Amino acid sequence: MTDRHDPAAASPDHDDDAPMTPAEMLALSRRQEDRVEDFFQMPTTIIVLTWGVAWTVGFLALWSASDASPIAVPAGPAGAVFVILMVAGIIISGVVGMRTGAGVKGPQQVQARIYGITWALGCLAVPMLAGALFRAGMSAEVAALYFPAGYCIVVGILYLFGAALFSDRSMIVVGGWILSIGIVAPYFGTPGNYLVMALAGGGAFLVYGIVLLVARARRSAGARNRG
Repeated sequence: MTDRHDPAAASPDHDDDAPMTPAEMLALSRRQEDRVEDFFQMPTTIIVLTWGVAWTVGFLALWSASDASPIAVPAGPAGAVFVILMVAGIIISGVVGMRTGAGVKGPQQVQARIYGITWALGCLAVPMLAGALFRAGMSAEVAALYFPAGYCIVVGILYLFGAALFSDRSMIVVGGWILSIGIVAPYFGTPGNYLVMALAGGGAFLVYGIVLLVARARRSAGARNRG
């Protein structure tokens, strides 16, 4: 992954015994940068799209089961859909996070793995804390405000952490937006907070995931043109 000298990658017609020209060295450097960027952004893209689907569908399902919804969805199935999507999101985030950094050596490997594992730990921290709060008497109504806000705050902080780690300004915007939603949504009460989470939270994840996919497609097209 991080091979620093790959003459064959610089040009298909390059003679291995001949020194690389400045143009070939520049092309090789750009290809290496693209490969490193893809390596670290693909896990992020998978996690972002996973939570985009989970939050949008899951919170819409909860809101649809409330009295505010124009359609009558049974609370049992809606709750089951929400739980399944959240558990799937935690599992996928954990697996992707633990696989991030495989094949990379040095500090980047450590950074990527710590960041990926932190996603799983952060998502697990929310329900584990809820267990203690339930024992302390947290009501179902308060829990309905706590869980969405808790996940938003954790995810928002993780994005800001990722922005500092990867020097990615777009992650600052997304992290700040998600963190703001986590703070503001409880003020809408229940079930209004579900709708805020689905549209502003899950929707933001989906938009950001699409932006990452488009950026990756453009990098690939640029690499093919340079090749």
